[in-house]
Amino acid sequence: MLARELKKGSAELIILSIVETRSRHGYEIGKLIAERSQGEVTFHVASLYPLLYRLEERGWLQGKWVERAGERRRRFYGLTAEGRRVLSQQRETWKSFVEAMALITGADHA
Repeated sequence: MLARELKKGSAELIILSIVETRSRHGYEIGKLIAERSQGEVTFHVASLYPLLYRLEERGWLQGKWVERAGERRRRFYGLTAEGRRVLSQQRETWKSFVEAMALITGADHA
């Protein structure tokens, strides 16, 4: 498992990336994170939902309750215009960090 500090520092980027293409509900977001990271990154409900609420409060996500026949009501989260701007900025920051770490550690010579 990746270090908890790394996950905490990249949680916003992870969430914003997952909902970039379409709105998703919390359970689906958590499931996709685990799948795409091949189980290396997971979020427990106790940490995922408060993070979604914070991103919504900041105006980066917009939540919408959706009811479907035969299913319970779910809150879907989608990226706002401000969220797209923040996502782009965070991707650039992450890319620069990874490149710098490769230079420092010599990982780019592997």
